[in-house]
Amino acid sequence: MTDLFESPDTPPRSESPDEGDARVEALTAELNHARQRVDALARAYRELETDREDFRRRLTRERDRMLEVARGESWIIVIDLVDELDRALELDPGEVTPLAHGIRMVRDNALKRLASEGVERLSLIGAPFDPNLAEAVDAEMVATPEEDGQVLSEQRAGYATGERVIRPARVVVGRYVPPAQA
Repeated sequence: MTDLFESPDTPPRSESPDEGDARVEALTAELNHARQRVDALARAYRELETDREDFRRRLTRERDRMLEVARGESWIIVIDLVDELDRALELDPGEVTPLAHGIRMVRDNALKRLASEGVERLSLIGAPFDPNLAEAVDAEMVATPEEDGQVLSEQRAGYATGERVIRPARVVVGRYVPPAQA
């Protein structure tokens, strides 16, 4: 066997067949070891890339969730303003003064702005009570079983964006109690 780095003037070394076989086996073992190491490194690299991609997705989801919470908190300010304007309009419901007209315009514009941002006022009156959308602040006796568990009135409006409730409504829920048999 000749060494690739030997000069052409150097006479070839003579190896015995046992030395040649031992050297081939050693090189084969070294090659197998190197292949195993490359495979292990390739697997580790793929796992690292997968972990990095998962981490990036988690960070993106967390950032989006935090932005949504921050947007909801800023929307609460506008929602509270709308509530104050509603209370101001309730003080004198019969008379339409220029002041009341101006208050109504500001309130309507605030509601339009909320709607343009995807925030909708929940309409719950007459619907079955859902604790995910509203807080029951009172129960009122009703005459028919059909009204049992239904929202009768709102004390404070609720708002949601998509599937997320920004502020639950405060409602009065109907309770039916069958008349006593004498």
